[in-house]
Amino acid sequence: MGKKDAGATKLPVDQYRKQIGKQDYKKTKSVLKATRLKAEAKKNSSGFRDAFLVVAAILFFVLCVYAFFYLNLSTEINLDVDMD
Repeated sequence: MGKKDAGATKLPVDQYRKQIGKQDYKKTKSVLKATRLKAEAKKNSSGFRDAFLVVAAILFFVLCVYAFFYLNLSTEINLDVDMD
C-alpha cells in the first residue's frame, strides 16, 4: 500500500521536469528531419573541405616559391642589362 500512496502525490519539481521533457517531443517531423539532414551534410562535407584546403595550401606555397625565384632572377637580369 505504501507504493500506491507514494505515487499518487507528485512533487512540483517532478511535474516540472516531466513538462520540460515533453517539450522536446513537440517538434514536428519536418524539423527533426531537417536537423538530421543538416548534421549528416556537415559530417559528409568536412572531407571535401579538408581536401580542398590542403590542395589550396600546396598551390599557395608553390606560387610563393615561384614568385620568389621569379623576382630574384628578374632583378639579376635587369642589373646585367643596365651594366652593358
